[in-house]
Amino acid sequence: MATMARKPILLLLLLCPAFLAAVLCSDIGDYPTANLSTLWLNHPGLRNSVTYFGRSTIRPLLLHGIFGPTFAFGFICTDPCKAFFLSIYIVYTNSASGITRVFDSPPQVVWSANRGRPVKEDAALRLSSDGDLVLRDADGTFVWSTNTSGKGVTALKLLETGNLVLVNRQNEYLWESFDHPTCCMLRGQTLRVGQRLTSDSPNPAFVTLLDDGLRGFIGSNPPLLYFAQPPIGMNKSENISGFCILGKDQFALYMGTKKPYFSIALPSDPQLARFLRLDDDGHLRLFTWDDRWGFTDQFVSLLPNPCQYPKTCGNYGICSDNQCSCPRSPSANFAFFNPVNISEPTLGCTPATPLSCGSMESHQLLYMENVSYFNYVDTSAAALRMTDVESCKQACLTNCSCKAAFFHCIGNSSLGDCYLPSEIFSLLADKLKTKLYCSAAFLKVQIPPAAPDVSLSRATVTDALPIWKRRSLIVLTSGIILAGTSAISVFALLMRRPKRRGSQVEYEEQFDYLPGMPARFTYEEIKAATQNFKQKLGQGGFGTVFKGTLNDGTKIAVKRLDGVGQGKKEFLAEVETIGGIHHINLVRFVGFCVENSHRLLVLEYVPNGSLDKWIFGRTKDNALDWKTRRQIIVDIAKGLSYLHEDCTQRIAHLDIKPQNILLGENFNAKVADFGLSKLIDRDESEVMTRMRGTPGYLAPEWLTSVITEKVDVYSFGVLVMEILCGRKSLDPSQPVEAIHLIALLQEKLRENKLPDLFDKYCSDMQLHVEDNIRLTRLAIWCLQSQANRRPSMSKVVQILEGSSTIESNIDSDLFGSYLCSTEHAFDFPLLPLTSKENTR
Repeated sequence: MATMARKPILLLLLLCPAFLAAVLCSDIGDYPTANLSTLWLNHPGLRNSVTYFGRSTIRPLLLHGIFGPTFAFGFICTDPCKAFFLSIYIVYTNSASGITRVFDSPPQVVWSANRGRPVKEDAALRLSSDGDLVLRDADGTFVWSTNTSGKGVTALKLLETGNLVLVNRQNEYLWESFDHPTCCMLRGQTLRVGQRLTSDSPNPAFVTLLDDGLRGFIGSNPPLLYFAQPPIGMNKSENISGFCILGKDQFALYMGTKKPYFSIALPSDPQLARFLRLDDDGHLRLFTWDDRWGFTDQFVSLLPNPCQYPKTCGNYGICSDNQCSCPRSPSANFAFFNPVNISEPTLGCTPATPLSCGSMESHQLLYMENVSYFNYVDTSAAALRMTDVESCKQACLTNCSCKAAFFHCIGNSSLGDCYLPSEIFSLLADKLKTKLYCSAAFLKVQIPPAAPDVSLSRATVTDALPIWKRRSLIVLTSGIILAGTSAISVFALLMRRPKRRGSQVEYEEQFDYLPGMPARFTYEEIKAATQNFKQKLGQGGFGTVFKGTLNDGTKIAVKRLDGVGQGKKEFLAEVETIGGIHHINLVRFVGFCVENSHRLLVLEYVPNGSLDKWIFGRTKDNALDWKTRRQIIVDIAKGLSYLHEDCTQRIAHLDIKPQNILLGENFNAKVADFGLSKLIDRDESEVMTRMRGTPGYLAPEWLTSVITEKVDVYSFGVLVMEILCGRKSLDPSQPVEAIHLIALLQEKLRENKLPDLFDKYCSDMQLHVEDNIRLTRLAIWCLQSQANRRPSMSKVVQILEGSSTIESNIDSDLFGSYLCSTEHAFDFPLLPLTSKENTR
């Protein structure tokens, strides 16, 4: 009888493997919750650790769900398994929550805590007794934290939606991963203003929601806009609480309305384990489970034409009807560009002869008719507005960092926008050229020494314009030829005049031979524009600045160098340096005047004046808000990054301070006054010079007279602290112990009281304490006493935009009296400086 009774049980075990697994396993079911004072070590012995066939290893700490695609939270690494990331990923499980299908269903990462800072074996994750989730590397170095200490956290939970949350006793969310998106969106997740999806690459693409809509940028320096919904300039409403959400059948953008302003239809699917991912090429891809993971790209097209994406055909590749090709010249019998891989045209093209700044005389422009560029959607990215095609070309030829000139015009005019990128992505074959629309691409190429003499940029200059414009140019050209003939005759007469002598005259004549020189004004023209220097805007060490207006109504700022014998070399250096520079975060150079003893610079007028007037001595009624201050910091960083790394020569400003930062109409910041600039050749790492600049902003290396552009990085760190604190670096009106802001910063750092520093007159500064601490950490990195330990300005920009993180080994002694050690290291989150506010 006993044997008979055991047979049904044995049969059940044989027929039901899931039941057998449940009987044999000591841990049955999922484990989605962790309590306070829990410690996990990144070790192979962790429960459910799995190595996928030839791909990656996972070590789940939490898991929610059984049988099928399931969310897990834990460590993951790729082969070779040396660097681990703390992530949320989707795995395939059986009915006992055992992870299976390791051969054909690799984990899909949908969120990461430490994307820019991987950890090693034996790294530790702790949910502390006071509710903070903290990740430290194997050597104890701080890596990441939710910064929720003392907020009432009682447990950590992984929800079935894939959202990782910290909850209190009432089960309210005090922190959630959905509020900190990385590369992906999950079903039910909302993207709010200031948040972004960022691809996982060194130069990431990112899609972000700003006050005026959803925007897509491709990774470059600076990032370039490739998608805008609503289009730029169409949404003028203010205070709109916009958001994007991934639903079960659509990805939708809401802009203060009940109905979606913009949506992308998705195939309806009841599964929660599906996700939207932004890839490096700028595409949003919907990944779904259908026996294995796959994506349905056709359902999530941000742009109707695949050729409009920046990386469809790789660098320099021309996309036409989804076909890729390399640029060619019908007027030359050799190729200027070669495919990276002839069998894979989507990989792009490379110049046959690399561009060399040392051979700019061999640079020419290869004209590409009916070719456009993806970022015409952003008119603010244009280096020149309302210009002509020839000026656009010349601006590129005289700027070594420029790789192409893109000219774009709309309407009944021969004037348009000029784009001068320093990096070339995919080009777009443009079929929209009509009477009211034109687009032309001029790619800069290096003419090889052995090549026949060709003039690519001049042979087809008029082809960039519609036919009716070409006819106008023919008439204009005829007039120019006639005028040129007359000019030759006049020149011949002038050559008979006695040659002027004297160092003063010879010095002035140098300006006539500067390549790419901007407009030259007479002294009388300047006097008329400024009403005899009537309205003074400010005064600096090299001269006085006056407001003026040109005959066409353009407002200008005129910088007059004071003193006959003063500033000749500085003036020439400024004209040569800034004449060919075009960047949205640098004050634009309009022209100059050199006449007798007069030396004047004509600059764009920036309406809101210098930064010092807006951060020093303000009250609660007129202080800049936090969002504006942060954007000013970003703008300054971008301007300095351009000067240091994207010009023909590295340019060290050497006098970065609030007085030399001007604010535009929308408080966009522009770096001004290159009077103290020191040009550093590309093959030089440092330069000897005498001490310059302003007390309070001088880097320590000025004492040795050996400087690099890292002195600007130090001054930038000082400037960041002034902006956050609303006070001067050196302020004698403060108590003795607080006169020196950087010394006060170090003191507050040791006392762990950094929030005491932040401007109390700004009503929302205390609402962004965590963000201010991160900005302070960035400033501290810039303030390192050793120049080689400071970041580059391009690294600073990456940190501010959230694509990189701050180094962990930062010296907390800003005056260099000791090196950083464990006991001196400060323990603040090393998170990317992302923000819920608008960052351009």
